[in-house]
Amino acid sequence: MGDAIEARTIRRVSWRIVPFIMLLYFVAFIDRVNIGFAALTMNKDLGFSSAVFGFGAGVFFFGYFLFEVPSNIILDKVGARLWIARVMITWGLISGAFAFIESETSFYVLRFLLGAAEAGFFPGIILYLSYWFPARHRAGVVSLFMAAAPISVVLGSPISSALLEMDGLMGLHGWQWMFIIEAIPAIVLGIVVLFYMTDRPEKAKWLPEDERNWLVAQMNDERASKQTAAKHGILAGLADIRVLALALVYFGTSAGLYTLGIWAPQIIKSFGLSTMAVGLLNAVPPTIAVVAMILWARHSDKTGERTWHVVIACLVAAAGLALAGAAASVVAVIAALSLVNVGISAAKPPLWAMPTMFLSGSAAAVGIATINSIGNLGGFVGPWVIGWLKDKTGSFTGGLVFVASLLVLSAILSLVVARTGRRAESARVAAH
Repeated sequence: MGDAIEARTIRRVSWRIVPFIMLLYFVAFIDRVNIGFAALTMNKDLGFSSAVFGFGAGVFFFGYFLFEVPSNIILDKVGARLWIARVMITWGLISGAFAFIESETSFYVLRFLLGAAEAGFFPGIILYLSYWFPARHRAGVVSLFMAAAPISVVLGSPISSALLEMDGLMGLHGWQWMFIIEAIPAIVLGIVVLFYMTDRPEKAKWLPEDERNWLVAQMNDERASKQTAAKHGILAGLADIRVLALALVYFGTSAGLYTLGIWAPQIIKSFGLSTMAVGLLNAVPPTIAVVAMILWARHSDKTGERTWHVVIACLVAAAGLALAGAAASVVAVIAALSLVNVGISAAKPPLWAMPTMFLSGSAAAVGIATINSIGNLGGFVGPWVIGWLKDKTGSFTGGLVFVASLLVLSAILSLVVARTGRRAESARVAAH
């Protein structure tokens, strides 16, 4: 009876929540990285160098960093429905305003504001999922949610390329049309969130009473079981050394992710291809990554192992970046970028299953936001270093090798986190 109601409840909750949050992240990620496609024509129109573009693209993460923890604390207090709606509507408006940038300064300011507006969305959804799914189901669900990022590249690349072809319509450049049109779904979905999203299982009128009671009891039991083992105060989420270590692990994966999102179109374009061909080829690596991510996360859930699933994936991504730097043909660079996509995507679900193993309550809200805010600074460092070295050397190779080294460091730190966790558990058991 217990297994049957669990399967039925998780299935119903998954169908209600997962496709919708995937759609939200799909739109969010397009608005976050469509700057990479805009650069194919915008940089020339506005006279931006590679260094200017790399810095501006990365400034997003300063705003993200400053407002991430406060945003997640507010979400935990006021509920996901109101806060996610606020996030989406404000980022949609700011994303559309990119159509009107005229200088380096306006580019930098808007990228910072976009990061500030979007802060809290991703860690907020991770926290939200911890309200609805028992820990044993979490990595698989997170993998489906996070699959929206590579899917957005798969579908968004040809769409963004096509919108760039609207150059000259009504006196606007193609990149201006791209920003305007791709901002609209965020605003519309922000309004939909207000009517569709449910904050907690206790409020889920769309669940049959027996399933709602089972889920509420399960999540209450899980929280109670953490009372001795997990930390729940706000300061605990900031003070745990494992939070800082996981933030640095995420730093490397973020550097890799946004290297792909922001620079992959230009890396592919460097082989002399048309804008539309770049869009189609850029969709190939993330298509492979979606499948790999879901299978890898399911294997992690099935075995209950997290650390080595992160380590192996980070090393695969690092190898792909090194190979991309040495690639001498389009086929070779697409193969290398496929390895990077697979590794980066596969690392994230088991990584995000780790903090909720030792944090709960307010500590989980703060810890997850801290990991995401510090970690996402890698999204500044990776693209900026690549742009700076590209201007200095005329090649992407040095920057790609640098980001690869960050991913190797992420793999090492994942092992350190696991060892620290085992020591903490041994000390807790000994104390009792």
